[in-house]
Amino acid sequence: MAILPQEQVDAGIRGTAWSHQGDELVLEWQGADFAAALKFVNRVGELAERAQHHPDIDIRWNKVRLTLSTHSEGGVTSKDIELAHQINELDNPPS
Repeated sequence: MAILPQEQVDAGIRGTAWSHQGDELVLEWQGADFAAALKFVNRVGELAERAQHHPDIDIRWNKVRLTLSTHSEGGVTSKDIELAHQINELDNPPS
């Protein structure tokens, strides 16, 4: 799986809450409280397990920071873009 060029990464996350920072995709999510943050992380965990692709997760009370990168490739791949879109839909279900 190849690392995607910056233009392709940026196009792949356009319209989502994700940003491209260095060799990672980053999402900063905020909920009402710690319980909401844990619920969000558990839902992300379910998606990650199904995809067999796992984000790095940092929880600070009601804030969650997720980073996605294909570590074996050293950057962002299509696997990261796909999972980012799935995670994005947790708060933004299709209409």
